Amino acid sequence: MLHARQKKEENIAEYMLYMYQIEDVIRLYNLDVDRIIDEFVRPQLPDASFLEQYREWYEKLVEEMRFERIAETGHLMRLKEILVELSYLHNTLLNVVNDEKYQALYAAATPHIEAFRERSNLKDRNHIEICFQALYMKLLLRLQKKEISSETEEAFDHMRILLAYLSKAYHQMKGGDGQFWNN
Repeated sequence: MLHARQKKEENIAEYMLYMYQIEDVIRLYNLDVDRIIDEFVRPQLPDASFLEQYREWYEKLVEEMRFERIAETGHLMRLKEILVELSYLHNTLLNVVNDEKYQALYAAATPHIEAFRERSNLKDRNHIEICFQALYMKLLLRLQKKEISSETEEAFDHMRILLAYLSKAYHQMKGGDGQFWNN
């Protein structure tokens, strides 16, 4: 909860990946808030004074997931909205602002994004969404302690760098910095 708020303010890409993980945690516990608190939150919480805030946060997330009918798969509407904003910003940096640094990062990442698209079931998704899905997959592989080849690691790095640049531009834009076009 506090971690999510901080990530949302500081790095929107990390926030998105963190929330994807939280959605999966909620699903892992079958949307049972008591189990989430007892088995997932409490063991990680150094200070029990925040327990009630976490309970409320997870209750709201569970309610939101049920309302949006994503109890089994999918992402929260608010995350989809951020993804749309990031996609618009991506297109703006490429085609309106002609941000040369972003264009170079995107050109370097594009073959890796396309390769990931071909190996996945994301054929109808845009490149930014594919980057998020790829990096989330990397996170899951790391959590499972699975080995990642150097070639795959390089592909992930290109996507990570692209999203880091996009995330920085997003925060500058949201902060009202009119100079964010001049990254």
